[in-house]
Amino acid sequence: MLSREDQRRFDQIARHLRTTDPDFVARVGDRAANRRNRMAIIASVLLWATVPPLALFGGWLAAIISTVALCVAGVLALRARRW
Repeated sequence: MLSREDQRRFDQIARHLRTTDPDFVARVGDRAANRRNRMAIIASVLLWATVPPLALFGGWLAAIISTVALCVAGVLALRARRW
């Protein structure tokens, strides 16, 4: 946790970088969003991979769980997509 003075100085440096070097900010600034998107894609693939075994070995409950898993995987995939 930064002190108020350190936080103010950090914000000042970040503001200066945004105005003077937008290419650098574009390259470095979105790492957290990229990490979230990568995790959403991995979760989506894992959910899609659970559907065939559930459909093959399960009954009605597995069909319901598979449907829910497909819906969640679709939402995650759409959310991770870059528009």
